[in-house]
Amino acid sequence: MTTSETPQVAAVETEQEETLAPLDLRSLFVAGVHFGHPSKRWNPKMAKYIFAKRSRAHIIDLSKTVTSLKAAKDFVEKIIGQGGECLMVGTKAQAQGAIKEQADKAGAMYINQRWLGGMMTNFQTIQPRIERLVFLEDAFAKGTVVSQTKRESLMLSHEVERLNKFFGGIKEMVKLPQVLFIVDIEKEKLAVAEARRLKIPIVAIVDTNCDPTEVDFAIPGNDDSVRSITLIAQHIAEAISNGKAAAKFAREERMAAEAELEAQEAAERAAAQAKAAERAAKAAEEKKVADAKRAAEAKAAEAAKPAAAVEEAKPKADAETKPEAKTEVAKPAAKAEATPTAAKPETKPEAKAESTPTAAKPETKPEAKAETEKKPAAKAKAAPEKAAAKKADDSGDAK
Repeated sequence: MTTSETPQVAAVETEQEETLAPLDLRSLFVAGVHFGHPSKRWNPKMAKYIFAKRSRAHIIDLSKTVTSLKAAKDFVEKIIGQGGECLMVGTKAQAQGAIKEQADKAGAMYINQRWLGGMMTNFQTIQPRIERLVFLEDAFAKGTVVSQTKRESLMLSHEVERLNKFFGGIKEMVKLPQVLFIVDIEKEKLAVAEARRLKIPIVAIVDTNCDPTEVDFAIPGNDDSVRSITLIAQHIAEAISNGKAAAKFAREERMAAEAELEAQEAAERAAAQAKAAERAAKAAEEKKVADAKRAAEAKAAEAAKPAAAVEEAKPKADAETKPEAKTEVAKPAAKAEATPTAAKPETKPEAKAESTPTAAKPETKPEAKAETEKKPAAKAKAAPEKAAAKKADDSGDAK
């Protein structure tokens, strides 16, 4: 083999390793997922997942493994698609490398060294240590580590290394995960107990010596083989990646919908402001016209006021002059009536008739009453006239 062919073979091998095996019976069989524990160490609750017994060891039914793994992938993808987080846990030697590698590819959180008691149930105590790790890493990266001696600097670097060992996979965890993926629930009893206490769903690889009722989605399979753990972890990581892509797409759609809604609201606000400005301009114009009209009316009223005053003054002057003339004319007439006339020899029959009271009428009408009220005055006038006439008759007889 030439040296030029060697890189090509290596490239082909890496491409084959990166390619995810299909989820079928053949790929699971090749990875050795069907091998179980010795029959003397089995858990009776795993009976429904056991296909047969060979060489004093149980064989797992791979058809049920395929079905369970598909259901688990759908569930994980749904949770991650809704914005949740998945924590991958595998601290046994066979699972440490696979868990870290697949979690890094999928961008998920992981624990691959040791599950510290209270990692989730006492998260408020664990969180300050995570913050300390982030602070020290940032200080070393920027070169701002405050240390008086070289020994103190070495102690800080050892602290960072130790914290990274236990918390390196959860440095970005600010809240509890929404789902856990666990390899070998018998070894990770603390993680299972804390998740059950917090009611966090568990997806786990269960071997023939495990209790499948302690987890929500049990994947029957070999949890002692590196190839088996790697294959199942690859499929879970694929579900996590698909869920993150779906969440990102949903987030972009939501942002686009919000942007469109904001644009519509902005357009509506602009239209409303334009209408309000138009109404304000129209109202201002109407007010201006009304003010001009009122000003014109007031000006016309002021101009018409002197003429009306002159017209009102004329009747008043006429009314003041007419009574004076009337009184002046009436005075000689009254004087003439008051002086006895010697030339009149006899009184008029009409005046006499008026002066005589009528006794035949029992009741007098208002008009008659008014006439009777006038009679004394007429009688008073007629008495001097009668006396003058009588005096004239006497003088005639004497002659």
